[in-house]
Amino acid sequence: MFTGIIEEVGVLEELTTGDGFGVMKVKCNKVLEDTKIGDSIATNGVCLTVKEMDTLSFKADVMGETLAKSNLGSLKIGDKLNLERALRFSDRLGGHIVSGHIDGIGEIVSIKEERNGTWFTISASKDVLRYIIYKGSIGIDGMSLTVAYVDNEVFKVSVIPHTLENTILFSKKINSKVNLECDLVGKYIEKLFTPKDENEEIKKSNITMDFLKNSGF
Repeated sequence: MFTGIIEEVGVLEELTTGDGFGVMKVKCNKVLEDTKIGDSIATNGVCLTVKEMDTLSFKADVMGETLAKSNLGSLKIGDKLNLERALRFSDRLGGHIVSGHIDGIGEIVSIKEERNGTWFTISASKDVLRYIIYKGSIGIDGMSLTVAYVDNEVFKVSVIPHTLENTILFSKKINSKVNLECDLVGKYIEKLFTPKDENEEIKKSNITMDFLKNSGF
């Protein structure tokens, strides 16, 4: 699990693909501290497992499905990457709980600079937008951000200068693709209230809509 607070911007040194999977080599420094083989590093929001490492880089396998459903498959050598080590529960939770499992790819359709921040408007599929709520959390290339607007086609986030300067967002342009991970809560609630098939009624449960409202959801 991760927090969505980016620790370092790394650089893609190698990307080889074939036989349904790929191998990435990422140049970095800070995220290698206290990291060992088998640990997880969120790379543009994708949870990857370190299989090799030295003092200046790590390598990780990437499944074919991940290459197809995230922006990792379209990366080029020299591209910059948002990096974050897995959450330690002794740390402050500055963002929100991020699993590193990407729900879909969004596309930046507008960038508007203002004095105190920059507005990004991002389009996404209806399957992703259904889980995005106003004032809720969204993971964008692994960054924990707050949704400031959402409709049936796009959502918007406002990014403070610090985040813009210390992540790969500064290099994004209109039409850039970004990895999206929605908050887990909505997906769990939907699952609880969805029948296993069309012919099966929802089984009675102690968890009801009134219970969820009274509990603050």
